[in-house]
Amino acid sequence: MNLFQTSIEPRCGYCAKGRELDHGQVVCPKKGVMSAGSHCGAFRYDPLKRVPPRPAKLASTSLSEEDFRL
Repeated sequence: MNLFQTSIEPRCGYCAKGRELDHGQVVCPKKGVMSAGSHCGAFRYDPLKRVPPRPAKLASTSLSEEDFRL
């Protein structure tokens, strides 16, 4: 997964114009206090504000020695 994707779903939580007020709330200069999951037409993506999802863990309990042989 790439951090700088071009098809990011707009959210106030990672908009360059918004500032985090509280967990789950963002202050927008255009709309005022907004929830972090909403967005408006002034959305500008800031990749440094977005926290990417954690990678999936390897289910090592279901693996055997044969899975690693060529």
